[in-house]
Amino acid sequence: MLATRVSRPLSHFSVRTLKFMDVRNGPRPMRGFSFPFSTPSSSPSSMNQVEEIGKRSVLITGCDSGFGFSLAKHLHSRGFIVFAGCLQKDKGEGGYKDLDAMNSSRMRTLQLNVCDGKEVERAVEYVNTSLGDSDRGLWGLVNNAGVSTFGEVEFTSMDTYMEVAEVNLWGTVRTTKAFLPLIRRAKGRVVNVSSMMGRMGSPARSPYCITKFGVEAFSDCLRYEMHSQGVKVCIVEPGNFIAATSLYSPERIKAIADKMWEELPEVVRNDYGREYFDEQVNKMETYCNSGSVDTSPVIESIFHALSSPTPYTRYHPMDYYWWVRMQIMTHMPAAIADRLYVY
Repeated sequence: MLATRVSRPLSHFSVRTLKFMDVRNGPRPMRGFSFPFSTPSSSPSSMNQVEEIGKRSVLITGCDSGFGFSLAKHLHSRGFIVFAGCLQKDKGEGGYKDLDAMNSSRMRTLQLNVCDGKEVERAVEYVNTSLGDSDRGLWGLVNNAGVSTFGEVEFTSMDTYMEVAEVNLWGTVRTTKAFLPLIRRAKGRVVNVSSMMGRMGSPARSPYCITKFGVEAFSDCLRYEMHSQGVKVCIVEPGNFIAATSLYSPERIKAIADKMWEELPEVVRNDYGREYFDEQVNKMETYCNSGSVDTSPVIESIFHALSSPTPYTRYHPMDYYWWVRMQIMTHMPAAIADRLYVY
């Protein structure tokens, strides 16, 4: 059951075995079973890569920190020409200084707020001019920019829902539409960074889940439409990497919680009470302190999506627990999945 719904044949993934308990003989591997979320091989062999990587350009959004910053440096090290979109470059903040300090003609930073249509248009003009041979087009677009928050439905304001969607969903749509002509010209790649939360819901994460479910649907529709144009669309669904990306420090969690409590309608405060509210915040703190601190599975997945002649439709860089949970919650009856993981 767990292996019934995968993006590509299991033979394309590196094999890992699960050990099951044999009552008489102890643990034993389950033969012939492989997981489709293993990190694609990072072997430098050019046999498994598209030709002339050094002439191919990639635009990445959200390069101030986290996945985007690490990805920009990694793609540059692997030979790509990188356009690193940074939200805070105009403020003199974020990671753009470190990227500019590389003093490389293949690393170019630009101001890019995916919520601002005019900035996106200027980014297209800058990239188009920088390409030199605009007929060659832009090989890759990585929609990585994103924000996150937490809070149960009754604790979350409509403004918060719209703010998260403006970046995660509409920012992805806006940037993709703007760069598609250049991507089509190169018959290139669109790589959208979604999340395991785009495949399964979770208590207190509805603002984030809504946007990532939207990114999944947008990516699927775009993939169908772009097939005839020779453009490949890939989705990367990271597991829990909060500890690695520093999205939530204890101070940030407290600030979000305090603001949320202050803005709650009086009826909601009275019905739930502060004790229940604090319990949910503590659960979020525990979740944020867990997860992987090594982002390389995500970075290698995106690299594979951009460099492989036959990229996967979906990548699942996550640990065993989250992959199994995602399969159960998307394949088994909701009553069973809910009982196992929610209630």
